Amino acid sequence: MDFDFSGWATRNNVRCSDGRTIIRNAFAENDGNTVPLVWSHQHSNPLNVLGHALLENREDGVYAYCTFNDSEYGKAVKAQVLHGDITQLSIYANHLKERGGDVIHGDIKEVSLVIAGANPEAYIDSVISHSEDEGEAAIIYTGENFDSVLAHTDEDDKEKNKKIPDKDETAKDKPETEESNKTDDESGNDNEKTIKDVLDTLNGEQKKVVYGLLAQAFDSENPDDSTEDNPEKEKEPKTEHGGKEMKHNLFEGDDREGNVLSHADQESILAMAKSNSVGSLQAAIERYRENNNLAHSIDSIETLFPDYRDLNPGAPEAITRDQSWVSHVIDAAHKSPIARIRTRQMDARSANFRGLGYKKGSKKDNTGNIKLIKRTTDPQTVFIKDALNRDDVIDITDFDVVEYQYRLMRGVLNEEVATAIMIGDGREDGDENKIAEDHIRPIWKDDDLYTIHADVDLDDAKKRLQGTNTSANFSENYVYAEAIIEAALYAREQYKGSGSLEFYCAPHVLNVMLLARDLNGRRIYSSKADLAAALNVKDIIAVEQFEGQVRTTSDISPKKKELLGLFVNIKDYVIGATKGGEITRFNQFDIDFNLEKLLIETRLSGALARIKSAIALEKDVTSVDAA
Repeated sequence: MDFDFSGWATRNNVRCSDGRTIIRNAFAENDGNTVPLVWSHQHSNPLNVLGHALLENREDGVYAYCTFNDSEYGKAVKAQVLHGDITQLSIYANHLKERGGDVIHGDIKEVSLVIAGANPEAYIDSVISHSEDEGEAAIIYTGENFDSVLAHTDEDDKEKNKKIPDKDETAKDKPETEESNKTDDESGNDNEKTIKDVLDTLNGEQKKVVYGLLAQAFDSENPDDSTEDNPEKEKEPKTEHGGKEMKHNLFEGDDREGNVLSHADQESILAMAKSNSVGSLQAAIERYRENNNLAHSIDSIETLFPDYRDLNPGAPEAITRDQSWVSHVIDAAHKSPIARIRTRQMDARSANFRGLGYKKGSKKDNTGNIKLIKRTTDPQTVFIKDALNRDDVIDITDFDVVEYQYRLMRGVLNEEVATAIMIGDGREDGDENKIAEDHIRPIWKDDDLYTIHADVDLDDAKKRLQGTNTSANFSENYVYAEAIIEAALYAREQYKGSGSLEFYCAPHVLNVMLLARDLNGRRIYSSKADLAAALNVKDIIAVEQFEGQVRTTSDISPKKKELLGLFVNIKDYVIGATKGGEITRFNQFDIDFNLEKLLIETRLSGALARIKSAIALEKDVTSVDAA
């Protein structure tokens, strides 16, 4: 096979100026493919197709064997290549796939000859796709010169039959030093900084901006060389030395109008950047734009912006309800190694069960019977199940998404169990997913024998506080707080639980009580500790899940009761779970659907172990619902 020149279309394991790296075999599927040889990635005009390139995937990258066609443009550019005027290649690829900062897959669509003298480093320009099936695309520059150029002349017919060299041969042809590639400016006076010297002082982000500016300049046209009056000029390849500029289409299909950044603009900006008084490229661009009224100095400038970065790298922050109370409830509750729990108590409070006085000579009667109170509670399995596509698991590299999902599931499961213990899961009876209230018995809805249900009458409290003195206008918050404190202390008289009580309530209930004020506007309770002392409890715990909870009584005439708060020592609540029934996680791979299935579950029971060991304060809202 004949070819005109060869070289590296792209290199592996070379860190580009934007931080991305093309890994080995990223373009392996293109091995042996023939793609168009194009001028500077300009796809809008068929005249810009100069020939074709045979691609060969190698250990170090993709090598291209390029052949020019016989078109006018092909012949012109071929002469420039043979003369050494054009020395660098670039590729256009789409269907890009990245992992982290690595390009792991792509499809090369064309190889381009480019003017990249101002680009000493490899870099990748992202391209805005104009086709839905094209996917993410990019122009990738290697910054390397051709390995070999074959001159096909009539004087040497043997060269026409030259075959593709071996990989080792082309490697030997590669220059061992950069000395031969030095420009006149680089080998000149060291005392005067060249443009390259200035570029070498910039970081990767700043270089990216400069490369974009240079590409824009190459894409600009001389206004004196308009093709409107002379269509033949459009066919002529424009050279830098001929007073015309070579078009460089950085973005495919980009038809720019209006202001563009000229060579003179660039020179001025770079000269300003190396001045000590300016100090940075960004400052130079801003100053030049202000002084020269460049309203649109760079079209599509947003493409030069740096990539978005996470403020908190790694897994995303989970947004949940307040769960500070959840661990407190689960940790403080009494744990039983038996899942099928039974509680038994003898009620010695019967009026007949008393000591009797003895009268001499009389028969002693038996004392009254003692009432046995018992109940049993069976366990129920509570679970959360989810699935992740394995492709997503592999592609997400910033954090372990499986472990992250398990943590979320564990938090939700704990919240679900704690909520079921306190007030029930809220699902309707008959719902197949309901956590049965005879397996995990909610404190709020438990039988009156175990939970004291006390009503808070706000209207009555207001009447008693105000009396007939209408001028003594206590605030609504004060009335609310006093009514709750009063109901709680009176209900406390029936309490038979152990230890010190805690008050669990919705955040709004707590805030209303803390904002209670006297007739002079002074707050009654300066802190939560003061309010806890008034309620005679160890602590007050706000529970977001309590907000707006309403139950229906089982009376002959059912009533609606809104929960205001629970008084309980959570140690009086027993959670039963046998070994193996504790919270456990499982995973399974579905080969049919390529899914990672995740399961976390527990099997347990729960109930108050003592009678009268909790107090539920409620407000009757039956009339409100009826209205």
